[in-house]
Amino acid sequence: MASNHAYYQHTREVVPRILDLFSKYQIKATWATVGMLMCENQEEWNAYQPEELPTFKNQKFSAYHWLHTQKDLYEKDLFAPDLVNQVIHTPGQELGSHSFAHYYSMEEGQTISQWKADLRAAKKIARDKFGKNIESLVFPRNQYSEEVIQAAQQEGFYIFRTNPEDWFWKEVEKESLPKKVFRTGDTLFPLGLKTSYTPFEKEGDILRLPASRILRPYRKGSLFNGLRIARIKGEIDTAIRNKEIYHLWWHPHNFGNYPVENLKILEEFLIWIKSKVDLGDLVSESMESMNQKISAAITS
Repeated sequence: MASNHAYYQHTREVVPRILDLFSKYQIKATWATVGMLMCENQEEWNAYQPEELPTFKNQKFSAYHWLHTQKDLYEKDLFAPDLVNQVIHTPGQELGSHSFAHYYSMEEGQTISQWKADLRAAKKIARDKFGKNIESLVFPRNQYSEEVIQAAQQEGFYIFRTNPEDWFWKEVEKESLPKKVFRTGDTLFPLGLKTSYTPFEKEGDILRLPASRILRPYRKGSLFNGLRIARIKGEIDTAIRNKEIYHLWWHPHNFGNYPVENLKILEEFLIWIKSKVDLGDLVSESMESMNQKISAAITS
């Protein structure tokens, strides 16, 4: 396993490689990015911090507290506006938000007012530095509630990745061993509901796009690496037969360990995806482009 510094460096190196693969195989994607990552340095991060900081009961959830504990990381490990530029200049890629400071919206102590302040900071830095009005949001740690979604809408976010309907994806902030076991097991064998779905009707301006599956990273010596990919392919084939949406996601930083192996697996998978696209069975969309298609269908 890589050290912290090597892990972050590997992540910086794999992001352009992933973008190259997406460009090569014509894959659209949404890059839900924390606003902090868009800063040049800590000084700029301080300048863009929201007017209200989160008052988590457990400070381990605070990015502001976390930063002060990191003595062995360099600024280039923490900030990457150059990578954000590469994302927005790669065809088919959407810059989305993951909040400003990886905000846990369901943890004890924080308030809706603080959540909204964080989102305002996230939108401001994207607009100021990259000229982007971000409207797609992926909730950190998949934590959200109806109140959290409504607050995000009030701050100009309209497209949300939400959780599957399975019981083991409910109230993820209230974690338990059975939930973890079922979520892990479901990556190998069907333990939950069908993962693909027909397009949802928009709720006013709001569009919810539930996650279907996380692409888990390669693990050295694991017998499950191939099984997980086979499960995803089987689910996509089901989505194709039913003309449904399949929402795949992952963290690029998960490729920080074993980057060569992870990129190899990803390219082999994208070759398979491209074959489905070329046959006319599948269309690749970002969250933003999916919203545009659904909105166009409503007005036509």
